[in-house]
Amino acid sequence: MQQQEIHDFLLTYFKANHCEILENHPAYLTIQLTVELDKELMNRPFYWHYLEKTGGVPNPSQLTLITDPQQAPADVKGELIHFGSQRLHQIFASTKKLAGFIRLYEEIVQKGHAQSPLYPWLSINAKISYQSDRKKDILLSAGLNLITGKIIEQFHERLLHIQVTPKIPDYSFTLSPLIKPKSGLLRLDSYIRRTFEGDDHTWAERAIERWEDDLRLLENFYQDMEDKAESYYTEKVALQNRYEPNITISIVNGGLFYLSNQAI
Repeated sequence: MQQQEIHDFLLTYFKANHCEILENHPAYLTIQLTVELDKELMNRPFYWHYLEKTGGVPNPSQLTLITDPQQAPADVKGELIHFGSQRLHQIFASTKKLAGFIRLYEEIVQKGHAQSPLYPWLSINAKISYQSDRKKDILLSAGLNLITGKIIEQFHERLLHIQVTPKIPDYSFTLSPLIKPKSGLLRLDSYIRRTFEGDDHTWAERAIERWEDDLRLLENFYQDMEDKAESYYTEKVALQNRYEPNITISIVNGGLFYLSNQAI
């Protein structure tokens, strides 16, 4: 996930949660949090508990997130945010909690009273984690046309340029999906798995080599013991948990989008 993509994602997240964007600089964002998002992100339970008990006036925090430290002015103070940072993972978790699934319609400017069809697209944003004793996360956004079966990547990025609304616009109508959402999720899952099956997996081979090296050291350390101590088996399991290569897929969020034929 590139820094510009992170910037765009943050902008979408805070706007969707009704926060005022005080400054949208290419290198950073300054946001006035709502009460709800302050409680969600800022870890101030005692402050809010006291305020609710005393009936005080709420004062939610402002937050500055720096997405490009090379271009940010020297006098800007804020949190550096990047893929893998604790704050970004917190916001990912919040996104999943607050808006795991949405339904939106393209807002079409009509000329006259002609009816415009909107096609159903099922979209998911997924995180693919490559993990051994080292970890690498990749975000993948994919959309499936529930009529034609067409799948496209970078669906989220394409949506950023489309005006959408939670209510179906006047003079528009939705087409019924030929592929049910449950079946569509299975198709997207299969597609995502295929995308990394052909990847370079030398990272897993290197992890197994490091695992075997540490196993040899462990065996050498305990080689003179006829009856292995309990610690031997504990350390052996710990090495497996540390080095064994794993790939996991988790859905960050998803949605059903009704779009015109020209939108995507």
